Amino acid sequence: MQLPSALLEQAVNEFSKLPGIGKKTALRLVLHLLKQDPEKVQAFTSAVTRVRTETHLCQRCFNISDTLLCTICANPMRKQDIICVVESIRDVIAIESTQQFNGTYHILGGIISPLDGIGPDQLYIDPLLKRAKEEETTEIIFALNPTIQGDTTIYYIQKKLQPSAIKITTIARGISFGGELEYADEMTLARSLQHRMPVEQLRV
Repeated sequence: MQLPSALLEQAVNEFSKLPGIGKKTALRLVLHLLKQDPEKVQAFTSAVTRVRTETHLCQRCFNISDTLLCTICANPMRKQDIICVVESIRDVIAIESTQQFNGTYHILGGIISPLDGIGPDQLYIDPLLKRAKEEETTEIIFALNPTIQGDTTIYYIQKKLQPSAIKITTIARGISFGGELEYADEMTLARSLQHRMPVEQLRV
């Protein structure tokens, strides 16, 4: 792709590094920005810079937050004794969009996958175990992707939580095995939460 400006080419190259953005789409985005008022472009770049430099992980659940605790953990109207364990921040967004869950979350930051070199020590599993022990947790709901790796992660954490009076459940398998929560429709995800089942019914 021959471009008339080195700065234009640099901007296109940076945009094309984003997931799902090819060179043609990147060029279209950059040309769109060039048509905007400088103030609007400044607001755009400022928002991107601030979200990268001023946000951090919630010290309790590891969600994205502007403060020490995210808005979900800090909300007294949420059921603080129920923890929904998910793989990523995108899963939190997917579940929240159903408006069917009023507890808190814990983001593992991934799932156990030996083939990919990901073990328990590389995930936020120990903080979950500590949190479950120190807080008055009554139920832990596993909402991990229904895959072998997801079930392995559930099995590992369940064993670490024993013996415990905490109720341990997993979302119902309305989501096809091998699917991802992020792409499940809201109705299916909502029903999976409502009809969650004991972890003992899983077979790894």
